[in-house]
Amino acid sequence: MIGIVDYNMGNLRSVYNAFEKNGEKVDIVKDASKLKAYDKIVLPGVGAFGDAMKSLEETSMKDAILDFSASGKPLLGICLGMQLLFDKSYEFGETKGLGLIPGDVVKFDIAKFKTRLKVPHMGWNEIFIQKKSPLLKSIDDEIYLYFVHSFHVACEQKYVVANTNYGYTFPSIVQKDSIFGFQPHPEKSHDNGLKILKNFIEL
Repeated sequence: MIGIVDYNMGNLRSVYNAFEKNGEKVDIVKDASKLKAYDKIVLPGVGAFGDAMKSLEETSMKDAILDFSASGKPLLGICLGMQLLFDKSYEFGETKGLGLIPGDVVKFDIAKFKTRLKVPHMGWNEIFIQKKSPLLKSIDDEIYLYFVHSFHVACEQKYVVANTNYGYTFPSIVQKDSIFGFQPHPEKSHDNGLKILKNFIEL
């Protein structure tokens, strides 16, 4: 059974619908005490990092997620949910994250852009697979997935499953043990996105 963490951020319903399209029954979980009952959890989200962490802390979801992760059961963070997995973010100051994967969340460095690219990075872009991951089973390299974000993670290469280029290269898919993070939105990425979520279901 899969639980989708509800912490008052956007994009919850579209993630729920994508799992339903895969024929998987999922629950939206608002009560932190119930999180441990699930086999897998998903941390979705669209919004500000600081607001998200405040909500997780005020609802006791932060501790529940950390306890769940320590159990070794699969955890998937999507977009903002992926960024929350890291040590800290520099969005509107400095805010501590969940600290499940070493690294920081930083704003796109426009000075590095070689063309007049705009922030946020929005729309379809390629992923370049760096190493195998069970979530990318039967997924081809250089497929296009859908992105919407102004910040990206910066972490050691050993955690990077795939990169994407937007003016320069940044990590778009990460993994540490049974913790997975996707900067693109699988739930908005049509057939390939549904395949990725199916792979998560089958872990």
